[in-house]
Amino acid sequence: MRKITWFFWGTLALVSLLWLASNPATLGGQPNFIAWRNVLIQYSGVLGMTVMSVAMLLAMRPTRLEGRLGGLDKMYRLHKWLGIAGLVLSLSHWLLAKGPKWLSALGLLSGGRPRRAPLHLVDGSLQQLFMQLRHTAESLGEWAFYAAAALMVVALIKLVPYRRFAQLHRLLPLAYLVLVFHAVVLLQFGNWATPTGWLLAMLMAAGSVSAILSLARRHRGQPRTAGRISAVSYQPELKVLAVDLQLEQAWPGHQAGQFAFVTFNPQEGAHPFTLASAWQGDGHVRLLIKALGDYTRTLPHKLAAGDAVQLEGPYGRFTFDSAGPRQIWISGGIGVTPFVARMQALAARPAGQQIDFFHASSDYDADIMARLAADARAAGVDLHLLCQPHDGRLDVERLTRTVPDWREADIWFCGPVDFGQQLRDRLLALGLPAARFHQELFQMR
Repeated sequence: MRKITWFFWGTLALVSLLWLASNPATLGGQPNFIAWRNVLIQYSGVLGMTVMSVAMLLAMRPTRLEGRLGGLDKMYRLHKWLGIAGLVLSLSHWLLAKGPKWLSALGLLSGGRPRRAPLHLVDGSLQQLFMQLRHTAESLGEWAFYAAAALMVVALIKLVPYRRFAQLHRLLPLAYLVLVFHAVVLLQFGNWATPTGWLLAMLMAAGSVSAILSLARRHRGQPRTAGRISAVSYQPELKVLAVDLQLEQAWPGHQAGQFAFVTFNPQEGAHPFTLASAWQGDGHVRLLIKALGDYTRTLPHKLAAGDAVQLEGPYGRFTFDSAGPRQIWISGGIGVTPFVARMQALAARPAGQQIDFFHASSDYDADIMARLAADARAAGVDLHLLCQPHDGRLDVERLTRTVPDWREADIWFCGPVDFGQQLRDRLLALGLPAARFHQELFQMR
């Protein structure tokens, strides 16, 4: 989280400083409200196009940035923050543009709009062309803002089923391209020759390429691999579907804890699922899918052995990489998946670490729990199973009491977000360094 937090605020700070350096007269003050409003329109527009351009670039799943930002799950969280920032800045930009007209109509702003000094432009110059396109850019930009704002609100409130959300979300790149045209024409012409203009031009060029690739459904992430379902098994008590896949093409291999985008139905599109098996080089991959939404609830009735499937990946940095000899694992519900894969990997190749594994679940299936215990024994992992209706909730007091040397451990958590946040906050308050609490932010929307 620290990496993406620094990236987010650092980007806003860098662009703000460049804009102030490119427009030094701003620091000297403005003579009236309208002049300040014009300054703020330019500033909010530059910031808005910056965050939207970076968000568009991240949507392409660039593999070179994944490691630097802590994994694709962190990149998607940053993408969400940038989307919210883009919505807020675009709304501010729109209010600044429309506000004076509304205030004048209500009699709250007098004096009218000051006349602009006439510009003497060279015929056929680029600046003259931009002036001629100004009205068109304003009109198209306003309608693109309405469309983009509506699409971003749909993404944030999560009331629309994922399939419909994905279909609607594909329209955002189109709205972004219209906003790029709006920004190119309406940015003060002199700013294009400043560091602000150079940076904005590079970001919008990269964002435009990403938008075109997105419209063509050509992400620039990991390669795609075809395969078929070899077996399907459903545990109704846990509402978990186990899907075994046999890949028919070269798969780059994966580490325990990574995930892939899986396409069972091209019309539905790809969904992210954690890989529940260690890679053995034989083309076999297992998925454990919890019925948590409209789509996952239908899979037990739709999937069958022999069905075609496509994987894109692997992604993620929840890979248990820590040099220390002590680890504590914590999972809740279907969050057990990466730990199952890691135990399989440790059974084949021990890492020489002492590991305590706490798994908390509100459901209980004796066969599944026995299989989990067998995996733990084979991996040399101390397993602590908690069925919450009988054993109560896992909390920090129970954790620290059970593992007295917890301060020397790296803690890996996968489960409900609120549960993980509570544990993290309590452990950090007790002195655990933030860098030693690892949590998968497995929310792609």
